[in-house]
Amino acid sequence: MDISLWGCTFVVIAAFITDIRTMKIPNELTLSAMLGGVLFHSLTGGLQGLAFSGKGLAAGFALLLVMHVIGAVGAGDVKLFGGIGAWLGALLTLQCLLYSVLCAGFIGVLILLWRRETLKRLRSIMSRFAGVFILKSLRPIKAGQEQQLRFPFMLAVVPGYAFACMYSLLW
Repeated sequence: MDISLWGCTFVVIAAFITDIRTMKIPNELTLSAMLGGVLFHSLTGGLQGLAFSGKGLAAGFALLLVMHVIGAVGAGDVKLFGGIGAWLGALLTLQCLLYSVLCAGFIGVLILLWRRETLKRLRSIMSRFAGVFILKSLRPIKAGQEQQLRFPFMLAVVPGYAFACMYSLLW
């Protein structure tokens, strides 16, 4: 598993650099990550390796696709997590995603505190949820999505990936 961690680490570093610079993760990187992970595990583990990699690819892609549909991440992040899954398998990819989401929440709170927007955003969220209960419609929630706080998700994926890898190596 150590070689696959190194292979995935190069993918994550490259995605971090491109996401910070352009707020996009190129298809060439994500598709080569998927293909590289599947090939690596197929060559080293045969059909079991192919199944391991395929499950990870599907898990990473599907979980991020749900987040993409609700507007939390971009399409490049979806494909990237497919590639991460191909390298790491389903369980470690799930752990990486969990840690990344926790890091993203922490980063978001820091940004809100830095900008001193916390109370304003909390009031906005509370009023939208009150609108949902009063109007019995999701329209108030969708109306507030254009005000979402945005930053490159890779700022959270890198520490999330590091935490997941450290956890897997320690246990």
